[in-house]
Amino acid sequence: MSDAAIAKSSPKSGGVKLAIVYVTCLFFIWALVTNLLDPLLKTMKTVFTLTPVEASLTGFAFFIAYGVMSMPSAAFLSKFGYARSVMVGLGGIVLGCFIAIAAAKLHTFALVLTALFIMASGITLLQVAANPLIASMGRPEDSSFRLNLSQAFNSLGAACGLWFGANFLLKGQIFEKDITITDAMREQALGFVSNVYFVIGAGLALFILAIFFVRRQITEAAPKTGHYVNPLSALSSKWANLGAIGIFLYVGAEVAISLNLLLFLEEAHILNIPAEQAGKMTTFYMVFAMIGRFAGSALLKSFKDYWLLTAVAVGAIALSLVVILTKDMVPSAHTGDINLLLATVPMTTGLIPAFAALLIGLFNSIMFPTIFTLTLQRSSAPASATSGLLCMAIVGGAFLPLAFAKIEEMTGSKSLAFIAPLVCYVYVLWFALVSKNAPTHEIEDEGVAGGH
Repeated sequence: MSDAAIAKSSPKSGGVKLAIVYVTCLFFIWALVTNLLDPLLKTMKTVFTLTPVEASLTGFAFFIAYGVMSMPSAAFLSKFGYARSVMVGLGGIVLGCFIAIAAAKLHTFALVLTALFIMASGITLLQVAANPLIASMGRPEDSSFRLNLSQAFNSLGAACGLWFGANFLLKGQIFEKDITITDAMREQALGFVSNVYFVIGAGLALFILAIFFVRRQITEAAPKTGHYVNPLSALSSKWANLGAIGIFLYVGAEVAISLNLLLFLEEAHILNIPAEQAGKMTTFYMVFAMIGRFAGSALLKSFKDYWLLTAVAVGAIALSLVVILTKDMVPSAHTGDINLLLATVPMTTGLIPAFAALLIGLFNSIMFPTIFTLTLQRSSAPASATSGLLCMAIVGGAFLPLAFAKIEEMTGSKSLAFIAPLVCYVYVLWFALVSKNAPTHEIEDEGVAGGH
């Protein structure tokens, strides 16, 4: 490695270290904004008396942005650079927040959907920029470690988003059962929406200012850009395509499980508990993911990234099989409070698949960042184009849950529907194994292949 490369890969200045902290904060920010979707969906469904399909448009409007905006984001990144892309991405979230405020004031659901799409478009640009950026801010061999550590803060942001949304969006009489909803209740609920997005928008506006002061350090540490790179050029790279499939399937599996976990846990033959308690238990899924990402960051100091990805893929496959194969076990006779259940029956038949499903979060933890960095290191396309393709593949979160639901509909079993994520994890395992012998290169972005 040349002296210049060593200097670039070993940032020692306080400015660059501060830039790394700010870039890591981006992972927390977009997770927090994304995980407001669940409580927001409940608010929209209640306030506007939407059908389940209409209410689900909140998630669709958000995640479809990854499919629509990832390639344009990659083109913007290659032309204008990483620091400017980060600021514009944050600006998109701020704009979406203030459109959401206007939508709440005007009582217009369609405008809420527009706001969510714009927020997600900003997040898409952040993801396209931040993932290769954090991978390049240090020694190349430590790129998986840095990205996994950043993803750990992403899990923390997700948990905070759920807590923040539940406490500040899902309050008021409007959410009580068997109550006649009045205009005053709707006004109050939409007022809470306005308050939440005002706080987020104002906070991110200040954060943009902070990023502005370290923009030079970000530019110095980032892969080289400054000219247009065709984002479709990533399609010519075998490893960019293999990685995109991996991201599509992994994100699809994670979203499919998380969206159905509450319903799975409350089933009579699983835990047979009220929906509220089941919802609280799903937080363990995210807690396990956060623990896994911090642990994974530490383990990547001692183990190769492809071997760690192999291990977690095997774990996710095994747990999915546990859920599938325990579907015919005798239902537990215990009902009522989950704390009493756990205290009086150390292991019931329902607890086995329930714990297995929750524990999948631990093995999901490092999949996204590790697939991402393995792909960047092996792709023959520019980093910005490869990152754009990989972020576009996040749209798998909009489609794999449909496969999960279709299997459930065909078999009448939510346990058997875990076949859908099982297939996804099998591909991740194959990807990890074949990446071991694939040639790698230093992450660059000069409009040509980095060279094998």
